[in-house]
Amino acid sequence: MDDNLLLKSCLQGEVEDFRKLMDKYRGKSLALAWNILGNREDAEDAFQEAFVQVYLNLEKFDFTKNFKDWLFTILSNKCLDQLRKRARFIKFFKTQKSEFLERMNRPQLNPDRSPVVSPKLLQKLNPRERISVCLWAGEGYTSNEIASVLKCSPSTARVHLFKARRKIKMFLEDKNASL
Repeated sequence: MDDNLLLKSCLQGEVEDFRKLMDKYRGKSLALAWNILGNREDAEDAFQEAFVQVYLNLEKFDFTKNFKDWLFTILSNKCLDQLRKRARFIKFFKTQKSEFLERMNRPQLNPDRSPVVSPKLLQKLNPRERISVCLWAGEGYTSNEIASVLKCSPSTARVHLFKARRKIKMFLEDKNASL
């Protein structure tokens, strides 16, 4: 069934049609969120939060637009929110660790010099670059479509994509040189 027909049916109270939309986009949404956030649990949370927001705002959907783009915009914003929360959380605990070590009169370890764990490729990218490359590689989105999801100009989307691809290339070249 067409997305717009399902959405119109949802607006008329057919909850089962909303479940059909969720099921239709579950895999691609979870994959996108997982690639942005780096773990399954956070991806599932972002997916659920995005679909709750979609459901609560169905009447605001512009039927001249693509539902998948609207969903991915909401989902990527949820992922960015989670990344911001994670960064604040890490910063808070680094501060707490630092203060604790000072109180214990121990030499302070540099919190920024944590052991290097072989990072995943996508974690080398900033969130917007991650979203851009995931939409481009995984969904075949053009720069115009990526711009629509990121709420930026197509040229800015191309810059995010260019930087992401350049970082990936450099990382792969470095890995290959070290082998």
